[in-house]
Amino acid sequence: MRIANRVNWSHQTGRRIRIGLATLALVVVGGAGTAIAISATTDPPAPKYVSLARKADPIGAPGRAINLSRVVIEPGAKIPLHMHQGTQVSYIQSGVLTYHVQSGQARVMTGPGDDGKLVRVIKAGQTARIKTGQWLVEQPSDHHRAANNGNQRVVIFLANLLLKGAAPSKPLP
Repeated sequence: MRIANRVNWSHQTGRRIRIGLATLALVVVGGAGTAIAISATTDPPAPKYVSLARKADPIGAPGRAINLSRVVIEPGAKIPLHMHQGTQVSYIQSGVLTYHVQSGQARVMTGPGDDGKLVRVIKAGQTARIKTGQWLVEQPSDHHRAANNGNQRVVIFLANLLLKGAAPSKPLP
């Protein structure tokens, strides 16, 4: 109580302390429900896309660009409906990706390269969980969205052959 006697409650600092204490009292009186409501309003960070390598007009694919990139998706983050203007292979390095196909279909594979084994085909209207070590083959006709519904980050390596000058993905309405 000695500190309370030393605070000038009419001074600006004293008023700030009173406002802070009143806010704290509301949270305490409101209970855990209030604290949860406050934390639920913060959005997870947007997925982070980093281009690792790119070559325009590679031999055999004039007018195209081959790209290698890495995407990190934090828990709770979502990737809205989109498509790619070329073929894309997406390898899940860690985490579990929730993947929904709006139209078209995507092939989920496991194992190395040309020896990869088909895990499943995700058809229009279906949602699947893509696990660490699995990879997707996506075509321009595959309109899809994704989310990280888990509690650890999802890390994806992407390789694609897109139209030269095309963005890595094209948002869809």
